[in-house]
Amino acid sequence: MISRRTILKRLSTMPLLGGLVGSAAPLQSALAATTTLAPRNLVKELGIRTFINAAGTYTAMTGSLMQDEVMETIQAASKEFMMLDDVQTKVGEKIAALVHAESAVVTAGCFSAMTLGLAGVLTGMDQKKVEALPQLEGTGMKSEVIVQKGHNVGYSHALTNTGCKMVFVETAEEVEKAINEKTALMWFLHIQSDQGKIMHQEWVNLAKKHNIPTMIDIAADVPPVENLWKFHEMGFDLVCVSGGKAMRGPQSAGILMGKKHLIAAARLSMPPRGSTIGRGMKVNKEEILGMYVALEKFVGQDQQKEWKMWEDRVAHISDTVKKVNGVSVETFRPELGNHTPTLRIKWEPAKINLTTKALQENLRNGDPSIEVVGEQGGISLTTWMLKPGQEKIVATRLKEELTKASV
Repeated sequence: MISRRTILKRLSTMPLLGGLVGSAAPLQSALAATTTLAPRNLVKELGIRTFINAAGTYTAMTGSLMQDEVMETIQAASKEFMMLDDVQTKVGEKIAALVHAESAVVTAGCFSAMTLGLAGVLTGMDQKKVEALPQLEGTGMKSEVIVQKGHNVGYSHALTNTGCKMVFVETAEEVEKAINEKTALMWFLHIQSDQGKIMHQEWVNLAKKHNIPTMIDIAADVPPVENLWKFHEMGFDLVCVSGGKAMRGPQSAGILMGKKHLIAAARLSMPPRGSTIGRGMKVNKEEILGMYVALEKFVGQDQQKEWKMWEDRVAHISDTVKKVNGVSVETFRPELGNHTPTLRIKWEPAKINLTTKALQENLRNGDPSIEVVGEQGGISLTTWMLKPGQEKIVATRLKEELTKASV
């Protein structure tokens, strides 16, 4: 490395340029350039595998990648102190306007939004009830949540965290029979809506008939962007969504949005307050502000242009792999969850000696590593999480592996 003495010697012999050499600025800049260290690459240092994400916005795969504007917001926010409640209030007002809701708050993911939303329904603005959760007995709080059997998946744990019991129904008649003085909420899981007999509007109407609050989980159900306000307009009292998927906000962020009095009550169980079931569901100022910028950018982007880009990427991969003898392709878009152009690839075992698991492993262990979704008799992939040009890498690698296994 060039020494400080050599730099000083060279600077002293340089001609004056606008008087700058006579000032300290060039010397400081030159010296700084010699001592600046390269950014630390912790991913490489720790040996963490990175990969091309052709699978989708799965939590296990760290969701999505935040855009530069979001990261710039996070970095800028890290330089100043702020009151957490003030940040939530100001950001919540902006988010509510964007999603056509009465109120909103940034949560520690969609799961957290459900727990906190139900907590608000149970306690209202009663601080004693807030501190009592998840103990419901003897508090005067209601204790049951009605949900369709087809919607009963692991995410319902977010609701039982409050101490509530799940009551399962299948028909409108069963809903009527299940409703009683203990009923606190009627919960709907959008991604499982095709597994239930009661659709969204009928569910809301049944609840309103008995003056019972409703909540819908739309964690992975944007795009389309309209889903961010569709369910408010339909009449749901609370809507919960993930922030680190399509919107490309912080992976640990989500949004709880809906009726103003319920959001206010939910915030009583949120940090910075202690003695609450939500104390561990902390969201820092950087995430809150980053989530707002991510949402603003998502709502404002050209949705048709984005869709066309995804379609073009899928088409490139499809056109490449279907040239392999024995391979068949199908392009579709899931109606529920990850609603984007998706490619399904299958092959004839008699012509290609390759299992789904083997193909996944070969792609995963290649350079660069690639993740796809395994299915019965084939794989599926999406392109909305790809960086520009990565569709060509995915197409080439798939063709290589399928060709190599050809009989």
